[in-house]
Amino acid sequence: MTVMNTNLTPFSALTPDIILNALDNIGLHSDGRLLALNSYENRVYQVGMADASFIVTKFYRPERWTTAAILEEHAFIRELFESEIPVVPAMPFGNNQTLIHADGFRFSVFPRQGGRVPELEGREKLEWMGRFIARIHAIGALKPFKERPTLNIAGFGDEPRAYLLANNFIPADLLEAYRSVSEHALAGARRCFERAGQMKSLRLHGDCYPGNILWTDDGPHFVDFDDSRMGPAIQDLWMLLSGDRAEMTVQLNHLLTGYRTFYDFDSRELHLIEALRTLRLIHYSAWIARRWDDPAFPMAFPWFDTPRYWQDRIIELREQIALMDEGPLELD
Repeated sequence: MTVMNTNLTPFSALTPDIILNALDNIGLHSDGRLLALNSYENRVYQVGMADASFIVTKFYRPERWTTAAILEEHAFIRELFESEIPVVPAMPFGNNQTLIHADGFRFSVFPRQGGRVPELEGREKLEWMGRFIARIHAIGALKPFKERPTLNIAGFGDEPRAYLLANNFIPADLLEAYRSVSEHALAGARRCFERAGQMKSLRLHGDCYPGNILWTDDGPHFVDFDDSRMGPAIQDLWMLLSGDRAEMTVQLNHLLTGYRTFYDFDSRELHLIEALRTLRLIHYSAWIARRWDDPAFPMAFPWFDTPRYWQDRIIELREQIALMDEGPLELD
């Protein structure tokens, strides 16, 4: 059982007064309405303005990203926006600043953008998503990030695994089983990367799953590029697939029909789908573990600190080992 260290809670000093005063200092005068939106990594609020409009403000988790990395994310989103891709850039203030400092926090402000989480079923929506992501990748391929990381096995697999094994989150009677299965899973991921060979790395959204997409009558748009990084194009496609192998094959072909309208796709990257899923599973557990001192995490993930959670992860990784030894999904 892990124990929360209340001295490490990063947002304990972030009070409504600090939020509203910070906005007031840049000329955004609130009427006092403040609604916390669903975000664990950062703190995001919808704020009512004195003129009855709304804005969204995002207070960044201290020490997660450097200021340079956040500004690079903002610049990428602005680049996409100026290419008429439906994204939501941070609003500039003062000397064209999109990242503001206040009381030890860094925050940004965005226009409120409505929409609903999509149900990505059927050819039309999947082809639309494929076109949307391809347009992002066409811009993302123009130049690399300099301040943001690259998605790889070392950063998304080896290091998170080492953190979990070293920090007493895994029950003692399951530790060796997790150590062994995660080692074999990462070996399988390496074989997948070897089969894919040398691939192009481009600026990605990085966390492209339906919960990060909003859909309106005008189509999809992204509202959160917080995990944007360098990596292979398939990283922004595989999380949109669901179901069994046959269902994912159909979905993938629909996605790529739309995608190839705007950008080429290297089919060798299909070898990476299950490897990337494996890395995400390990990284996700380590992400919760690293945030366990934040009170929001034990409340949101109460099952994390239980033997059943780790038993399920061991089974999950065993399944991934088998899946990574299968051939890739097939294209029409």
